Amino acid sequence: MANEQTPARNGAELFIRALENEGVEYIFAVPGEENLAFLEALRTSSIQLVLNRHEQAAGFMAATYGRLTGRVGVCLSTLGPGATNFVTAAAYAQLGGMPMMMISGQKPIKSSKQGLFQILDVVDLMRPLTKYTRQISNANTIPAKVREAFRLASEERPGAVHLELPEDIADEAPESDTHIFKPSDARRPSASPKSLEMACEMLREARHPLIMIGAGANRKRVSQALLHLVNVTGIPFFTTQMGKGVVDERHPRYLGNAALSAGDFVHCAIDRADLVINVGHDVVEKPPFFMTPGGKKVIHVNFSAADVDPVYFPQHEVVGDIANSVEYMAENCGQCANHDFTRLMEVKEAVDAHLQERAEDDRFPVIPQRIVHDVRQVMPDDGIITLDNGMYKLWFARNYRAYDNNTVLLDNALASMGAGLPSGMMASMLYPDLKVMAICGDGGFMMNSQELETAVRLNLNLVVLIINDSAYGMIKWKQGQEGYSDFGLDYRNPDFVTYAQSYGAKGHRLTRTEDLRPTLEGALAEGGVHVVDVPVDYSENRRVFDEELAELTCKL
Repeated sequence: MANEQTPARNGAELFIRALENEGVEYIFAVPGEENLAFLEALRTSSIQLVLNRHEQAAGFMAATYGRLTGRVGVCLSTLGPGATNFVTAAAYAQLGGMPMMMISGQKPIKSSKQGLFQILDVVDLMRPLTKYTRQISNANTIPAKVREAFRLASEERPGAVHLELPEDIADEAPESDTHIFKPSDARRPSASPKSLEMACEMLREARHPLIMIGAGANRKRVSQALLHLVNVTGIPFFTTQMGKGVVDERHPRYLGNAALSAGDFVHCAIDRADLVINVGHDVVEKPPFFMTPGGKKVIHVNFSAADVDPVYFPQHEVVGDIANSVEYMAENCGQCANHDFTRLMEVKEAVDAHLQERAEDDRFPVIPQRIVHDVRQVMPDDGIITLDNGMYKLWFARNYRAYDNNTVLLDNALASMGAGLPSGMMASMLYPDLKVMAICGDGGFMMNSQELETAVRLNLNLVVLIINDSAYGMIKWKQGQEGYSDFGLDYRNPDFVTYAQSYGAKGHRLTRTEDLRPTLEGALAEGGVHVVDVPVDYSENRRVFDEELAELTCKL
């Protein structure tokens, strides 16, 4: 890092110093000519440049960095088409609650060199997708704008921010006394004692309380507090898709995952509960269940108040630091003699039996239950899987047991395809000693498959499991559910083995189901980048989700 006593030579160097001041480790980037001064300042910085092959992937990596560390991930693009390629990643971070900063270049704003060539109002474009977006029009304001952007990106609810650095401002010399602002210490406010005691009263009065764990609970301190609450009170719990792993799902009080919004076994437990304590739930995530007027009571425990929604209108809210709130409830609500979990635990027995069905089925192409089973068998307790978006995401949410927080990374907020591979790459970069597997459908994989080159260049240890049905499988399932004809959703794929090899990765194609586990074990043990092509039989979608659940759910 440059000597802070030496004045920055230009705005770009001042910007880099401000980022160093924030503790930035990486910048994920596809630079353009408008970023060249910034790139030169970065060259001698302590910050590592990660060159991506597409801006969307750079944004996904920055967002996943934020998700995993709680610190702001940073990505860089040029103007125009480079900046517009950030749009999906911005929405991914914003809806998913991931702290992320986008930096985009721009033509000079004090003089014109090329008319309106490639010029868009990127700040206005980013406004509905971010918590904060600004164009920097004076080099002296860079430190203040960077500090404000980082503050807003990090504080609850985390999300995306954007700064535009025009080419002439990057070249402009700031005043010698321009000050870089150190991050201030801030603690999240705790919920009021009155609201906490009211929550305890509701819990004591309930007969069949149930805990739901959502995305906002995926923090280390919250995990410990929730485990304490469950152990003290004995209250059963279930999770949303993005709440997986907050409490070890081998816990005897874990009921299951609400991968669907209704009609699954876990919804039997929700129907039988008279009080649901929603910890970290946000209506941005697809509803795990629907509230109805006059129905069960719901307590909302989160960093912020609940948005009013037709399917979510909690009767009581505990707003403040989640870990503190949950720990208070564990210490003060206590175990209640009037609680009766008999019928809730009947649901657990049914869920556990259901999830074992066909888990070791040998038919080929491989059915989803077997894929999930074998992945769980080969992944260590602290191994991380990152899921793209497709039909398999439902199967993994329901069938895969997560043992620790942030070991199952999936997106059920924007639910964008194309994020699985970049997310896996980021996890592998951050935790090189852990086993990491990116699980993608063939459709989602191809949306950012060029990043295989980035993964190989970075010497990552990453297994990419491609679940291959040569179609947009989830939409085909929905098409069938709606009674429409099978039309318009099939395609042809490249030879994934040869494709992987062309990037310097190792490719594997499964031809027998019994080879799945040893192939994955070998790839994880060897290290490097491996692509495993697994043909899937999705006929189980209709049998399980449409027929079996309709026949058996809530008939226990």
